[in-house]
Amino acid sequence: MATNAEIAARLLRDAAGFFRSVGEQNAPLKEHMDNNAQAFEIMADRVETDPTGEASFGEGTPPPPPAES
Repeated sequence: MATNAEIAARLLRDAAGFFRSVGEQNAPLKEHMDNNAQAFEIMADRVETDPTGEASFGEGTPPPPPAES
């Protein structure tokens, strides 16, 4: 059975895919949708690697990109 963190990460990745799809279909929104997708992917990575970790970015500051593996 999947854990809550696994399900959350999957939902975040699915949402990222949705944002990318919207951006591909609507050029004026593409940059914004790509930014949204990246944020959701970063959070999915964080939920998978450190599900109880604290966010380390300040209010209004986008999260840093994940470390390259």
